Amino acid sequence: MTAIKPGDPTTLNRLYGRAKGKPLRQSQQGLVDRLLPQIAVPDEDPVTAERLFGRDCPLHFEIGFGGGEHLAFRADLLPDHGFIGAEPFLNGVAQALTHIEGESGRNAPLRNVRIQHGDALDVLRRIPDGSLSFLYLLHPDPWPKSRHIKRRMMNDGPVELFAAKLKPGGEFRFGTDHPVYLRHALMVMRRHADRFEWQAQTPRDFQQRPGGWPETRYEAKARAQGHEVWYFRYRRR
Repeated sequence: MTAIKPGDPTTLNRLYGRAKGKPLRQSQQGLVDRLLPQIAVPDEDPVTAERLFGRDCPLHFEIGFGGGEHLAFRADLLPDHGFIGAEPFLNGVAQALTHIEGESGRNAPLRNVRIQHGDALDVLRRIPDGSLSFLYLLHPDPWPKSRHIKRRMMNDGPVELFAAKLKPGGEFRFGTDHPVYLRHALMVMRRHADRFEWQAQTPRDFQQRPGGWPETRYEAKARAQGHEVWYFRYRRR
């Protein structure tokens, strides 16, 4: 399996971000105590669809899923696919568990989701190369200060890892409302044009949310603040 090179100044060896916010509600804490251990990604050894779901199936991975709206929507939309979501923020994990447990219009919990409460890179490194059908990075922390550029997920080291883990024809989806991060991400992806093909044909393709890509609470908040949002789809060559 591919490892990120630690000597690269654009390498990200761990995911930066807060771990906990306001106290959880009793119902949320109950889900963390009961449901999370049942669907947590194992701490060791390779992470495969067979190991997580008992069968070979298309595998999706979401880095920093926030409140889990996108993760749960996609898993409900594609019940025959397996989904892994990683998030270090406990409150986000708790919110995602409420989506997984069950919502109006759905009669049973989602059975095709596994959760990593912690660093996404720890899990991503353990996924065999060429295993992922989809990889999602939606509204990551932009780390806008120059001294924090190395903390951005969109850097050469992580993008090399994304390319290794995606199967040929697999898709990397990226979304942001931060113009500085947008320019940085486009610059990085241009450097990896030999591994990724940008799917946009016209400006409309990255200015409007594609089908099957639900709005998250972070995107809704950005729009409420008057921010433009951009959507990018890259196909693994």
